[in-house]
Amino acid sequence: MEEEIIHFDCLVIGSGSSGLFSALKLAEKGFSVAVVTKRSVNESNTRHAQGGVACVIDRSDSFAEHVNDTLVAGDNLCKREVVEEIVESAPKAISDLEKYGLHFTTRGEIGEKDHFEDYDLGKEGGHSKRRVLHAGDFTGEQIEDTLVSACKQNDKIKIFENHIAVDLITTAKLGWMGEDFILGAYVLDIACGRIKTFTAISTVVATGGAGKIYLYSSNPDIASGDGIAMCYRAHVPILNMEFFQFHPTILYHQKEKSFLISEALRGEGARLLKRDSSGQMIEFMENYHHLGALAPRDVVARAIDNELKRSGQESVFLDITRKNRDFLQLRFPKIFEKLFSLGIDMSKDLIPVVPAAHYSCGGIQTSVNGTTSVKGLYVVGESACTGLHGANRLASNSLLEAIVVPKTAAKNISASFNLLKKNRPSGKIPVWRSGNATNSDELVVVSHNWEEIRKFMWDYVGIFRTNKRLERAKNRIKNIRKEIEKYYWDFYLSPDLIELRNLASVAEIIIDSAITRKESRGLHYNADYPDRDPDLDGIDTVIRKPYR
Repeated sequence: MEEEIIHFDCLVIGSGSSGLFSALKLAEKGFSVAVVTKRSVNESNTRHAQGGVACVIDRSDSFAEHVNDTLVAGDNLCKREVVEEIVESAPKAISDLEKYGLHFTTRGEIGEKDHFEDYDLGKEGGHSKRRVLHAGDFTGEQIEDTLVSACKQNDKIKIFENHIAVDLITTAKLGWMGEDFILGAYVLDIACGRIKTFTAISTVVATGGAGKIYLYSSNPDIASGDGIAMCYRAHVPILNMEFFQFHPTILYHQKEKSFLISEALRGEGARLLKRDSSGQMIEFMENYHHLGALAPRDVVARAIDNELKRSGQESVFLDITRKNRDFLQLRFPKIFEKLFSLGIDMSKDLIPVVPAAHYSCGGIQTSVNGTTSVKGLYVVGESACTGLHGANRLASNSLLEAIVVPKTAAKNISASFNLLKKNRPSGKIPVWRSGNATNSDELVVVSHNWEEIRKFMWDYVGIFRTNKRLERAKNRIKNIRKEIEKYYWDFYLSPDLIELRNLASVAEIIIDSAITRKESRGLHYNADYPDRDPDLDGIDTVIRKPYR
């Protein structure tokens, strides 16, 4: 039996941009904040984001155009009022990041000396204008480092590294009567193997996405869908998980399995090429979309997937050799350096690329201020589904959402905190009990189930789906989940076992969501439903764990 109980005003689970931004905004309002993160505080999906933050800055651009581009990319499934609020909040959120010390690249820094103070705005797929602010080609890393530094300097914030959340604690899960309130979370201290009870008036889930649910992904290993699975077990509705975005251009190389080649390359003129039957390199995207290589990501990823399956080739290629070496080293320093270390000079050589799982457009149902169906529980970032992305995320809208929504969530928490504290049930929260669990050294079971899930998700629930493939995936996941649940309750918890359980749960949610949607739309392509059904415009897929 674990007895340590730790209390803060607010608990934040996750340390990516949305989690750290939430912590900072809550601390600025005077709350004590615990940030729980399962690895180092610096390790997150944010760190791997290359592109930037979409924001209307230039006078030739407008909020209306950014909103329209987002709605078009989202394929009639975005919530317009959410899109408008987030897009119009972007400049102030950017200003906040800059106050914390973030520096965005200017035109002077890439060689345009007459425009040294002007932002260098990138253009990416689906955008009608240049509006992507970036810090070199490692924007996410710069944002993460900036926010980590700001959090460490704030004495209202305490960071708990190597602490992995096991489950949320809610009044409904404890069987208490009345309205459902969040009470905190059970958290495994990885270093000592103890389960601690974290309690708080408000809890913010900011655990990122679930890219590691697929065999090939741009995401780091931490992206196992923890927050989505925990909220599902707490009976919070999960929306639109069939819309999993596959980034079109992940480096295809035997020494690098998940290095992303930013869409910004195509924004700067990179062409997508394939090798034809005579061995010649030719462009092909014009056959799929009038925007060519800058079409929305779902179109480009499906086009590449189709070309590879038709030809039997292992990759297609990006060609940006029309740009000079100096420009490429200034504009894409990290990509240039990584490729050069692998023997690829992007100023002279073609870059082999393939699609890979990248971003979940669905997630836990929230409002634009992060609120959920459970009182005091907020969800922000990739774990959430606010309605911004619809059926397909517009490039660089993710980091935008990750800094706008935490700010609105903190404002809502501040306004409702006293009422939450007053109405929150005051019963004793039971500590975690291990029961009859024992030690286990059967790590091969965890590893085998993890790899099996990732493989059949890639084969059956990937870019191209059919009803038969989805049915096969459903049968497989049902059996695997039964095995995992038995293993989970029989043995002491480990980070691998917790992540496996979450990953299996999210896999089943994605499968159920894909089976439920009887059409092809955006990122969900089912060959048995080739056309979008206009009667389903604006209709979400909802998966909710039933009460028993």
